[in-house]
Amino acid sequence: MIVVTGATGGLGGATVEHLLKRVPADRIGVSVRDAAKARHFAERGVRVRQGSYEDPAALRDSFAGAEQVLLVSGNDPAADMVGLHRRAIEAAVAAGVRRVLYTSQQGAVPGNPYRPSDIHIATEAILDDSGIDWTALRNGAYGPLDQVLGPWQQTGVIAQPEDGPVPYTDRADIAEATAVVLAGDRPFDGPVTLTAPTALTFDDLTEIASDLTGRTIERVVLDDEQWVTDQITTGVPEQMARLMLTWYQAARAGCFAEADPLLADLLGREPRTAADRLAAHIAA
Repeated sequence: MIVVTGATGGLGGATVEHLLKRVPADRIGVSVRDAAKARHFAERGVRVRQGSYEDPAALRDSFAGAEQVLLVSGNDPAADMVGLHRRAIEAAVAAGVRRVLYTSQQGAVPGNPYRPSDIHIATEAILDDSGIDWTALRNGAYGPLDQVLGPWQQTGVIAQPEDGPVPYTDRADIAEATAVVLAGDRPFDGPVTLTAPTALTFDDLTEIASDLTGRTIERVVLDDEQWVTDQITTGVPEQMARLMLTWYQAARAGCFAEADPLLADLLGREPRTAADRLAAHIAA
């Protein structure tokens, strides 16, 4: 059995949908905080059990009978995510799980300024010490592009801090590839990187946006502190703004610059590009 945590979230839920196309439903389980929110999976034959990283006993029970567990990383900046991930890994070991797949992040190596990298580095180290077989899926940045670029369609300007090359990756492609790994018999040990095929800068995206819209979109580089101030003005808490600033700092340091062909290999096709995603967003 394959058990997916976080299956009522975007990545976990999409991964289950792709698994249902590849393996029988009775070989799939989900571990979720609220079982009622996973009723649509239960109705299709998926085993649904309550489990959360805060409740090791329930989590262990939700992992019972699983050969593989997809451990979707948490993202609560106020929580002890390393401690919660440790509990989840310990629960998997106690339940006799053979392999844990963990949703890590591209560039999860020491020296990356992006603060969540520290969580992924520590979690990968816990997996390595656990004695269980493990795979860390170091996923490329897959958040919505409008969150990264800002309201450029309204303003005609991409006004963000100095950046660097990033292979902006589609979450749907990550979910499909994750299901391929879980359902397949090809072993992946340790960290693997899943990204779109090309790393782009905001200058590149500005050019793409201009071509797609027929407008002259401008790229404006904001001072870091000015950007933080602007974010606070729009209602973003300062702590969150400064956390996100570390992402731009990591990009400009080249921490996300290396694209990897593995995602395309797993999908058997080229992943969606940032241009594809921008075009779809414009059309919508």
